[in-house]
Amino acid sequence: MLDIQLIRDHPDTVREGLRKRNDDPAAVDALVALDVQWRDLLQEVETLRAERNRVSKEIGRMKDKDARLARIDEMRALGERLSELEERLHGVETTLQSRLAWMPNVPDASTPIGPDESANVEVRRWGHIRDFAAEGFEPAAHWDLGPELDILDFERGVRLSGSRFYLLKGAGARLQRALIFWFLDVHTRENGYTEFYLPFVVKRDMLFGAGQLPKFEDNLYHDVEDDLWLLPTAEVALTNLHRDEILDAADLPRYYVAYTPCFRREKMSAGRDVRGIKRGHQFDKVEMYKFTTPETSAAELESMVATGEDLLRRLGLPYRVLELCTGDISFAAAKGYDLEVWAPGQGAWLEVSSCSNCTDFQARRANVRYRPEPGAKPEFVHTLNGSGLALPRVMIAILETYQQRDGSLEVPEVLRPYMGGIDVIRPGEA
Repeated sequence: MLDIQLIRDHPDTVREGLRKRNDDPAAVDALVALDVQWRDLLQEVETLRAERNRVSKEIGRMKDKDARLARIDEMRALGERLSELEERLHGVETTLQSRLAWMPNVPDASTPIGPDESANVEVRRWGHIRDFAAEGFEPAAHWDLGPELDILDFERGVRLSGSRFYLLKGAGARLQRALIFWFLDVHTRENGYTEFYLPFVVKRDMLFGAGQLPKFEDNLYHDVEDDLWLLPTAEVALTNLHRDEILDAADLPRYYVAYTPCFRREKMSAGRDVRGIKRGHQFDKVEMYKFTTPETSAAELESMVATGEDLLRRLGLPYRVLELCTGDISFAAAKGYDLEVWAPGQGAWLEVSSCSNCTDFQARRANVRYRPEPGAKPEFVHTLNGSGLALPRVMIAILETYQQRDGSLEVPEVLRPYMGGIDVIRPGEA
């Protein structure tokens, strides 16, 4: 959430941020007007409350009964006026907070300006794209490869749960599990992350804290009876681990990692990437998360991106890094990068990680602060999140990159210790 003081003191900065995101800057004017109205009402309410308290003490000291009754009548009228103003104040405050909750983060000055993903800037590439023609065959797409290897079943997934669901079977299920275990081991053993096993449902306030509510409510799965929500990403739970806490500067940065299934209704992607397993209502993801000081968050974002790149290099998957433009960064982010892998069966780049610096935006909503030094006034931390990595698109890239001419699938070397000695998956042997 944006600091209301930023909107008061620097409304042009916030207007410009909205313009860069292709949002309506007039929303700032409405917020400023509401804030002025709220402050005026608050001042009037506080003045009447002070007057009521003063006169109440005065009445208690009055000896003249008639004079006291007259003052009581005056206070009754003041009380009615105060109640009316308090109700108006509450209404304006509710509207103000509601509109503030819809305001996205202000893009960092270094974020490229652009309307949508077409304006994202390619920063670098890594890896050699395999020449299948030189090997004498055309690469197949994963939606053909998986069923032929008997490790991916679309029909039974749809039968169980409907469209955009699928099953992984045998060596396919094991391959996905191997990826998850390997990701977690690298993060915890080599990169200093602490692993968490999280609840897969959270309360409404947790989604607000992470910036998912109210904006993305239509894309979330919700149990109405208990008002619990299925995780759309582990980021939601990790953001709120230190909700309403004050951390010590000496304990920052904190690196957290968690595996969870993720549940999204995918309403906003209707009609896009409907074939295969690129966009499902349920998918697995290993999430990286950082709590940092404001001074270090920019460097920590670059480090997070490098961690994701390292995983892709070890998997031998060609990838590219995109710096996201203002029209494509997430609602909570000030700056972000995407990692995309090459899927030769489709001839397309697929996003497998999105890394974001949310500055103090989420920390304000979840009230996560730190004390720069003993006795100092608490300040808001900066939060960062990134997929490390997201499935099933890594699975897609492995299937399509490591396919062999005879229809088999070579298992990436780093995953073989997690596959029980399986180095090649062959049709009928899954």
